[in-house]
Amino acid sequence: MTKHEFSVVGQPLPKIDAWGKVAGETRYADDLVLPRMAYGKLLRSTHAHARILSIDVARARALPGIYAVITGADLPPVKFGILPVSQDEQALCTEKVRMVGDPVAAVAAVDEETAERACRLIDVAYEPLPALMSIEESLAHPEVRIHEYGDGPNVHKNVSLQFGDVEAAFAASDLVREDVFFYEGSTHLPMEQHAAVAHATPDGKLTLWSSTQTPHYVHRLLAKILDMPAAHIRVVAAPVGGGFGGKLDPFAHEIVACRLSQLTGRPVKIACTREEVFYIHRGRHPVLMWLKTGFTRAGDITGCHIKTWLDGGAYGSYGVASTFYTGVINPVTYKMPVYKFEGARVFTNKPPCGPKRGHGTPQPRFALECQLDRAAEQLGLDPVDMRRRILVEPFTKTANHLTVTTVGLGECIDRVVEASGWRAKRAAPKGAGPKKRGIGFAASAYMTGAGTAIYWNSMPHSGVVLRADRSGGVAILCGATDIGQGSDSILAYLPAEVLGIDPRDVHVHPADTSLTPVDLGSYSSRVTL
Repeated sequence: MTKHEFSVVGQPLPKIDAWGKVAGETRYADDLVLPRMAYGKLLRSTHAHARILSIDVARARALPGIYAVITGADLPPVKFGILPVSQDEQALCTEKVRMVGDPVAAVAAVDEETAERACRLIDVAYEPLPALMSIEESLAHPEVRIHEYGDGPNVHKNVSLQFGDVEAAFAASDLVREDVFFYEGSTHLPMEQHAAVAHATPDGKLTLWSSTQTPHYVHRLLAKILDMPAAHIRVVAAPVGGGFGGKLDPFAHEIVACRLSQLTGRPVKIACTREEVFYIHRGRHPVLMWLKTGFTRAGDITGCHIKTWLDGGAYGSYGVASTFYTGVINPVTYKMPVYKFEGARVFTNKPPCGPKRGHGTPQPRFALECQLDRAAEQLGLDPVDMRRRILVEPFTKTANHLTVTTVGLGECIDRVVEASGWRAKRAAPKGAGPKKRGIGFAASAYMTGAGTAIYWNSMPHSGVVLRADRSGGVAILCGATDIGQGSDSILAYLPAEVLGIDPRDVHVHPADTSLTPVDLGSYSSRVTL
């Protein structure tokens, strides 16, 4: 069957949530209002690095309209994190803060304004510590420890991988370039800020609605952090107004909302401000890179050695994975017969970086592509022709043993060259005066899907329950989270195609840990696959 024979798949159909979104009917986490609901706020540190000497909440508790005020002492002394190897965060810090924005106390009140006033009445005594605000500062001051774990003082993770003799490859090269690059980090800016609503009921059960990309992981961690049976917890991923990786981790506001609800006997909503999103963002790592690459006169790469230093911020997040990604994906675009990679993720007293959009890969790609341009200029080669020549071949293995199947990059390059007028623009005179118009070219590759779970297990990564009823309707229950990429629509289109029904007759019920099979989350472009 060709794509033209499909009646649903591949057709220009509206997404199934389109009407709700354009009409304003979609209910995001911050739109949820439950009877007797309280509003929560977090008090965040104003110090980048400091010991907590004392927290006095008496004035806040005395404020009319306050239902509860809590500190880290009101939570089990359990640290958390998305990766098993980086359990280094607290919902409310108890001993020290490691960045401006670290949560130290929380309140639940009759409304947000009262909650904000109560936060301002909490007195926290700090002992300031030296703040390490860059890769260089953190490595230069091992006596100032941000965390007591890792692969060295202020080093979260060290990676060293070598595939072949790079020094011999450089010795046999016609041109060897060494370059240093720095890639500035960036934060997420989802249109919807993070928000969560928790409802603890008298029977000991707990429901959390949250703007999250990973309800299953949030569910799993809540059981650990709150010391509750997982069977008593339900996590529902509300419609997400932008994810991009910034809503993959479990967050303090989710945990705190649950604890406040347990203590007050009321539903509790915590909606983060835009400022708070910048504190918890998990955006792209700033990366310092040293890159040494050998070339033949024809432009072939003989060997490559890259070193990366990642500014990870104050906590682990997905940083171990990001560190590996700054190296392991590099050889899949161009032929690199010999390859060496050394990487280090460094803790600093800044908001933590994490899994933003292909995390760990755009930074070294920027470095390599710039270096290829410089090498092409030295060798007298057209930058596009040089790249076209050294593209990795289909159905091969890279130097670091990654399997490449089909490759469409060559055809892509040809079409871009033609559509952009690359050759004519390159040949045109650059013009006189200080302003000149140029044209650049770069290529990249990345993986689709996740090979294993964040915590290793042999269970399925995802599942779907399909139920047809006597009315002719079909219900789809799947734990996948739609973060704007349209996965809910895919879940409707595929059964509609196979069953020969209208997609409007399919009802999709996504991302509810009490109703849907486990799904490991929306990341690594894994959901549609």
